[in-house]
Amino acid sequence: MTQSTSATGSGRTPGRMSRRGGKSSGPEPYDFRRPTKLSREHIRTLQIAYETFARQYATLLTTSLRAVSQISLISIEQLTYAEYISGLSSPTVVAMFSIDPLPGTAILEFSLSTAMACIDHMLGGPGGPQPQRPLSDIEMPLLHGLIDRTLGELRYAFEGIVALRPQMTTIEYNPQFAQAGATSDAVVVSSFEMRVGTEECVATICLPFGSIFPKLQGERGEGVLTEAQRAAREAAYRNVVAGLEGAPIEVSVRFQPVRMHPADLIGLQPGDVVPLAHSTSTPLAVVTADITFAHAVPGAQGNRMACLVVPSPQPGQRPTQRPTSQGLAGQLGMSSRAEESSR
Repeated sequence: MTQSTSATGSGRTPGRMSRRGGKSSGPEPYDFRRPTKLSREHIRTLQIAYETFARQYATLLTTSLRAVSQISLISIEQLTYAEYISGLSSPTVVAMFSIDPLPGTAILEFSLSTAMACIDHMLGGPGGPQPQRPLSDIEMPLLHGLIDRTLGELRYAFEGIVALRPQMTTIEYNPQFAQAGATSDAVVVSSFEMRVGTEECVATICLPFGSIFPKLQGERGEGVLTEAQRAAREAAYRNVVAGLEGAPIEVSVRFQPVRMHPADLIGLQPGDVVPLAHSTSTPLAVVTADITFAHAVPGAQGNRMACLVVPSPQPGQRPTQRPTSQGLAGQLGMSSRAEESSR
């Protein structure tokens, strides 16, 4: 059992032509163990994106196939992946594609007869009744090219939600062989009435719920915060920043690394000199967590080693002469005495 939300107000089983029947006036079953999380605002956001996709897709098919094509959104539903797959007919075209930068795999599904009609139109045919068989090696690249252009229209339609980079991965004819998620995973299924010439079917797009839902939240979550919630979030941010600023971290001053053979390392004895690749006129790197954030020259302050932070060398800049240890100690000593006198 599940609760479905439809763009037209009716719940329909995905992948069946019967979804285009009349709207049911009876009660709908509701599963309290798996409540629908898509709000009306989320549905409206997806509806705008999918209606844009439907218009673009219809234009693409009409211009590419030279046949009058119509695409219209029927419904948007939240289901489990098992419910979605069990509602698809077989054989059918199940085109799986990645939705980078979002995780997971999405599905574009439409009838095999519609795919054959599209290929027939691309090859100059009149369309009409088509055989129910897998695509040949000549027909498959034509369908791949058409689906790639379709995914380009999907990318354009979703620009207002997330910058998708969809890439098709594989095509299956049996929905049971499409491994795009676990059976209990929640998915968002959008159904479209698809008409190419005289051929008609219901196409579906299945997106993983866990991937698209955070993008539907987006910045809209900020608008529903109360003043107290916003103040609490800002106070938490300030506390985190203050805690990070007071946290001790390890800082090291490094020479440039040098490569040595294992035999040379094993043969090292006290008194041996290891030449470094670091130039005497090049400042050392000040590093924390393997990130260089400053440069310095070595020296001494009293009975301790010290380093003086210097401007970072720019790319292509000629190295400056490094100050001597005595000069550095004098600079450090002067700055230390100046600080004590200011106190």
